Amino acid sequence: MTIKAEISNFYEDLVVDFLINEYSDQGFSKDEFNDIACLALNHLPARYYRHSVDMAFFLTTPDRVEMRERVQKAVDEAVLQVLAYRDESDDIT
Repeated sequence: MTIKAEISNFYEDLVVDFLINEYSDQGFSKDEFNDIACLALNHLPARYYRHSVDMAFFLTTPDRVEMRERVQKAVDEAVLQVLAYRDESDDIT
């Protein structure tokens, strides 16, 4: 086993879940979803864990609320960036 296989970034989970729940029916391609996730994650801190139970145990309710709000803001801004790029690409062709 490598270290990479043993650790995860909690924000990655939150971003992907938010994207699926809020934007899965918006007509984004797989590449656009990946771009949105990367752009959003670049504006969020890393919060690594080894076992998901660790996050459930150590996060307070205010921490969870703050993390969700940060994810929503980062994803919404990333969506706007991808849509703007899509519009620019359409203008070129």
